[in-house]
Amino acid sequence: MRVLLESRLTPFHAASTFTPMRVLAILMLAAMLGGCNTPHGQPRTIEEETMFGPSAMRIHPIFTRFKDWSGDGIIDGIEALIEFQDEFGDPTKATGKVIFELFEYRPDEPDTKGDRVLNWNGSLAGEGEQRERWNRTSRSYSFQLVCDEVPTNRTYVLAATFEFAGGGRFFDRVILEPQKQEPKRAQPTTLPNFAPGARSPEP
Repeated sequence: MRVLLESRLTPFHAASTFTPMRVLAILMLAAMLGGCNTPHGQPRTIEEETMFGPSAMRIHPIFTRFKDWSGDGIIDGIEALIEFQDEFGDPTKATGKVIFELFEYRPDEPDTKGDRVLNWNGSLAGEGEQRERWNRTSRSYSFQLVCDEVPTNRTYVLAATFEFAGGGRFFDRVILEPQKQEPKRAQPTTLPNFAPGARSPEP
């Protein structure tokens, strides 16, 4: 009599290698990755705000000038660049609003500001305004102050008052030198009736 021995496979349960330390390491890594993807970054501490927040403001004396934005040879206004600096003298950003004022220039007076000619209001309160006005090349904020009817062959004083969103003010002024209007280039009115290099037509 032949006895059939039935063989059965018993499931094998391996010992888990997912130790508590590995679980903790994975959780820490996930937290670090999540922190890197935070859309608004980390808020500054009081000490960081003191060091890297704005501690001075100036109207950029080189890049602020009368300018032609349309390219037609006619001055459209003033391009004013506002620069903020931290405690280390490096460019930084700020939030608030700014008032620009254009004055007549009185070179023989102790206060060179004469009568006010024009004024403009600007804002750096929202994210859209920050992105629109920030100039990455000069690391400053750019404002186009329209004044196409102001004579540009005279000297003026441009002043700026910046009011911070959380309180406090900065002041600065620069002298705007006269800017001559560039004559518009005349466009040719008569064009050749054959291509350059081609044989001229017989009379």
